[in-house]
Amino acid sequence: MTDQFVIRGGTVVHPTSIEVADVLVLDGMIAEIGIDLKVPRGTLEIEADGCLVGPGLVDLHAHLREPGGEEAETVSTGAAAAALGGFCAVVAMPNTSPAIDCAAVVAQVLALGRDTPIDVAVAGAITVGRAGASLAPMAEMASLGVTMFTDDGTGVQDSGLMFRAMEYAAGLGVTLAEHCEDESLAAGGCMNDGALSARLGLPGRSGLAEEVMVARDLALAEATGCSLHILHLSTARSVALMEDARARGVDVTAEVAPHHLHLTEESCASYDPIFKVHPPLRSSDDVAALRVALAGGVLDAVATDHAPHPPETKDRPFDEASPGMLGLQQAAALTLEALGGDDADPIRFFEVLSRTPARIAKLRDEDLRLGGQSAQGGAVAVGEVATLCVIDPAARPVVKGAALASRASNTPYEGRTMHGAVRHTVARGHVVVLDGELVTR
Repeated sequence: MTDQFVIRGGTVVHPTSIEVADVLVLDGMIAEIGIDLKVPRGTLEIEADGCLVGPGLVDLHAHLREPGGEEAETVSTGAAAAALGGFCAVVAMPNTSPAIDCAAVVAQVLALGRDTPIDVAVAGAITVGRAGASLAPMAEMASLGVTMFTDDGTGVQDSGLMFRAMEYAAGLGVTLAEHCEDESLAAGGCMNDGALSARLGLPGRSGLAEEVMVARDLALAEATGCSLHILHLSTARSVALMEDARARGVDVTAEVAPHHLHLTEESCASYDPIFKVHPPLRSSDDVAALRVALAGGVLDAVATDHAPHPPETKDRPFDEASPGMLGLQQAAALTLEALGGDDADPIRFFEVLSRTPARIAKLRDEDLRLGGQSAQGGAVAVGEVATLCVIDPAARPVVKGAALASRASNTPYEGRTMHGAVRHTVARGHVVVLDGELVTR
């Protein structure tokens, strides 16, 4: 890795403007931005003509599986996939084995993250063992810098327990990130409930299961003053509920996963379990509504919900297979396409994949987990730590699951041509991906 280089001729994306310019990095810091910069002898020249240059991407929602699920992914392999996808920081979900529900496991995952080229933050569990029965020691985990808590994989089903969790979280100043599905309504379903699921003979998983819990958690957040983040929101009605609550002053943010912006329930007609995910792929009307909400600023962030699985848990009948899909390496291209492809607003692109996710996860605050002032989600400006992503919107790579950096290969995009590609990634002043390839230390 190198910390002295110049990125030549890219379109630099600032929070409110863009400009074509070079970006000079010296000793890991952005030293100068301008046209045809003269650089010290021996400086690495990185071409970015026709590319977007913005802050490194931040993923609010990645399953890195370690500890306990290393056959599917490790912190190391997940971080490599993230870097190749332009991410300079990821938030690791706590549905590991054991769950990330205490300071000891938090410390273990943070230590593993320090050996990767990017920043790995941790979301702690809301309940002990994610079992939904008793609250986890959030204050203990918050003392290590954890700012988000979730039982992701399942929502907290007990409303009284969730109310107490929100009161506790509000006092700590942390965010609860909720997987909104009422399991009594989801009822073991494996795809979106409707005419198609009935025709296919597959048990349906109703959008109502999500919407009822979204409504409940918005009401609880309003009553407690807790900061609420809704994970992988997937229906048009959920968007409307959140928008209405925000208008009343509820402290709520929401993310959407790339697959909910591109894939519909029709994919499940193949009975291929690669398309099984929770919440499930929805109708084309839901997808259209989510795209409008993302472009219009109603949805705050795109988060991958990167969920690797070993082949033996996916190569089963649809209703028996594990839910989830890979997402880290295709998220940038899929987001560009969802925002309009060649007409996508680059400022909005970096808002939903970098600046806002960093704010939600508090990755620009003084932060114990990252060892000091974080460089995530900032401006591309002189004096900033160089944490950058360079994206070629004209590239058209074809996805091959076997070639991905993840230990797993359960991508729903096999053979699909992507709209754009990450060319370079700079994490904390160091080039970690150059011309689409990982740079070894």
